[in-house]
Amino acid sequence: MKVRRKTRTIYVGSVPIGGGNRIAVQSMTKTDTADIESTVKQIKSLESSGCEIIRLAVPDMNAAKSLARIKKSINIPMIADIHFDWRLALEALTQGVDGLRINPGNIGAKWKIEEVVTAARDRKIPIRIGVNAGSLDKDILKKYGHPEPAAIVESAEKHIHILEEMKFTDIKISLKASDVLRTVEAYRLFSERYDYPLHVGISEAGPPPYGIVKSSVGMGILLSEGIGDTVRVSLTAKPEEEVKVAYGILGALGLRKRGIDIISCPTCGRCRIDLRGLTRKVEFRFKKINEPLKIAVMGCVVNGPGEAREADFGIAGGKGRGIVFKKGKVVKSVREEDLLDALLEEMGK
Repeated sequence: MKVRRKTRTIYVGSVPIGGGNRIAVQSMTKTDTADIESTVKQIKSLESSGCEIIRLAVPDMNAAKSLARIKKSINIPMIADIHFDWRLALEALTQGVDGLRINPGNIGAKWKIEEVVTAARDRKIPIRIGVNAGSLDKDILKKYGHPEPAAIVESAEKHIHILEEMKFTDIKISLKASDVLRTVEAYRLFSERYDYPLHVGISEAGPPPYGIVKSSVGMGILLSEGIGDTVRVSLTAKPEEEVKVAYGILGALGLRKRGIDIISCPTCGRCRIDLRGLTRKVEFRFKKINEPLKIAVMGCVVNGPGEAREADFGIAGGKGRGIVFKKGKVVKSVREEDLLDALLEEMGK
């Protein structure tokens, strides 16, 4: 694991991004933003899942005018995602959002960009430049032929220069593609040239399990190289699943620890218990736990405790019986049907 890349610090509401601060987990609502009740309900659920920053699509003025009422009902910073119409950005700022996600180059005339930048500067609101391989400028695509990593980085530079010329540097950058290696290389190239904080993710990653695999590989590579200050897993799934996977990736790299981490064997011919069923029960029982907790569920009493030595607690089943162990040491032996209850008892649950 490489040392975290040094970046400047910005603030999205009260959440510090970059500068060595902990990597923040964010997601995006999948409701109609103008439907305030449904949007607030989803954000509340995401807060419980550990989401620390939420982004909302703002496609029209009805959505923009709903932002203040939504913000009053939630507890995490809110970012408005806006394309093309500078008036939506201005309204979002008036409504009190904590951040904007725009690409200055598609806002239009320079005076429109200046209005947005001035309003953001006055309110000390950061702007995320979100470059996506699927929507690069035509002139850049013509130059490179394809959305290559260098093309993605050049697009980001183009947008950055627009804001820097206006003396605005409260910026966060993302350089996403649905292709894992293209995304990784784009972030690497950018990191060599700039110290702006980076929002990391794989765009349009797809549904589980495919999207989880692509996100884990791409984000895992970057984070292991010290690249990334905030993350979002983009799945065709409930947003709570995105947050769960994000913490899983960060946890696997030792960067953030939250909730249960289950160690369980894949089963083999030695397994004589319903390990999959037992694992599901353990996962369900502890799914709402937020503090870091490592539990082993093993199907072999011979190797189980040793293989799961670093687990806080664990169970391992044999034919008709099983053991409960703590830090690799056996604390009791019980009937197979009593394993889960014995584990809960040992944990004081």
